[in-house]
Amino acid sequence: MLIIFILFTLKNGETLSPSTTIERLPIYYRSLQKLDKKNVEVISSKELGERIGIPSTQVRKDLSYYGEFGRRGVGYEVPVLLKHLRKILGLNQDWEIVLVGAGHLGHALVNYGGFRKLGLNINYVLDADSKKIGEEFGDVEISNVENLTEVVKESGAEMGIIAAPAEYAQGIADELIEAGVKAIWNFAPTHIKVPHEIELRNEDLSIGLISLAYHLSRK
Repeated sequence: MLIIFILFTLKNGETLSPSTTIERLPIYYRSLQKLDKKNVEVISSKELGERIGIPSTQVRKDLSYYGEFGRRGVGYEVPVLLKHLRKILGLNQDWEIVLVGAGHLGHALVNYGGFRKLGLNINYVLDADSKKIGEEFGDVEISNVENLTEVVKESGAEMGIIAAPAEYAQGIADELIEAGVKAIWNFAPTHIKVPHEIELRNEDLSIGLISLAYHLSRK
């Protein structure tokens, strides 16, 4: 759900609430979706907090940044709160996304059905490998990365995903930004620099496993 954090900051520009609150919004949204599917109409802050693992006071504080959605002594109407969060998170519209890097990780991202259900459409995949260009990548045909600028401008994509080798990540990021992308989700295992107005999220998958290995080794 980290991609939704990017959408929120992209949709709203400056974020007035703490980043920890913003990162919890997708968790609220996902929990409310499950409740809505079960036809649960009302939930208290205590019950919602228990589902997420945080105090009810934190739930009320988080949601109060964006309005008064609950009723004292009653709780939150699930469909209503879900609708408000969908708008707050920028999920009330479809987003075109450009992915650079047609490797195993890129394939997994394209084929993850949960993104499309949220209106997050990875409809453009580009790669530098001539053997891959023209092949089907899920439901998307792989294009030449040399056409990156053209693809971004024609699609109107405001978000780019980098799943390419580290040595190419900065150049790809620069070209995405130059073409008009305003937010980048970077999976390349390297630090990239972007202007302050560009939203950037770095995902180093090895760090998570290293952290787990560290904690296990200490036991």
